[in-house]
Amino acid sequence: MAAFSPLRKFFTRPDVSQADTVMTDDGDGLVRVSTQHLIALRRQAERVPLNAFKIMAPQNGTYLSPFKGRGMDFEESRMYQAGDDIRNMDWRVTARTGAAHTKVFREERERAVLMWVDFRRPMFFATQGAFKSVLAARAAALLAWSAVQHGDRVGGLIFSEHQHEELRPQRGDRSVLHLIKKLAHHPAWTDTQTQGNESDTSIQSLIRLRRVAKPGSLIILCSDFHNLDAQAESHLTQLARHNDVIMLFFHDPLESHLPPRGLYQISDGQHSMLLNTGDNSLRQRHQQKFAQHQDYLRSLCRRHGMFFLPCATHEPLEQTLQHGLRLRRK
Repeated sequence: MAAFSPLRKFFTRPDVSQADTVMTDDGDGLVRVSTQHLIALRRQAERVPLNAFKIMAPQNGTYLSPFKGRGMDFEESRMYQAGDDIRNMDWRVTARTGAAHTKVFREERERAVLMWVDFRRPMFFATQGAFKSVLAARAAALLAWSAVQHGDRVGGLIFSEHQHEELRPQRGDRSVLHLIKKLAHHPAWTDTQTQGNESDTSIQSLIRLRRVAKPGSLIILCSDFHNLDAQAESHLTQLARHNDVIMLFFHDPLESHLPPRGLYQISDGQHSMLLNTGDNSLRQRHQQKFAQHQDYLRSLCRRHGMFFLPCATHEPLEQTLQHGLRLRRK
């Protein structure tokens, strides 16, 4: 789990009021999460506006769908066509026009909300606030609680280089509690293995996500999207065609800007190296690489109708979600 071990002090303990995180002595809320921590987010979820954007699912439920068929709300009358159910004949329009007309209804629909949570090694990193993996787990729990409060079904896919956890969408609080258990007890929190192809892992998880996601699902992607390649982009494009997709991009301040000029020791818990941030060209290349990555993700979302929301490790997560999702709704 990467962190800065300073020759000059840089790795900072988060301010609870600033980071929107309560940290216990064992690091809960900072470098790991517990089931209790995620369950306690239920009350905060009432302030997260997870409303419908575009709904195209074929099940009965609480959201209006653009698909037409038998259902609760009358949509229109049209000319009778062979095969129409005669029980839906609009006799008033038929009598007035002299031509057979039938009623068309708009069905109420239910929505499946799927959490795609990245627990690959780059997510276990922070220099300020909490690990990206911690924030991803908290975001998934917050939005899952919000979803069940709207009557949605909650499922998801949690993955690392070595472990995939797939949860089929289900109704009620049990679905969130099941998700929370998988988030808090995923092997990635204690996995010390460093081998594994990050790109292949993300592609396989997207393939699985496409199998689980039915048209009309709301898909929430929680990741830093490290090593996102053309094949992964293709799967995201296919998902966005028939689903509502939110991309939560988690990043640390160090990834966008190097710390003040100096000599820093970097460690992943097993290996360490020295980083000299006094090189201006190095600082510029580092900043440009992050900007290019973020611009690429923004452009990807813009082209395919996905919603892009950056989430920094040192900023209050709940406020970020509240503000960002309100903009999405507008």
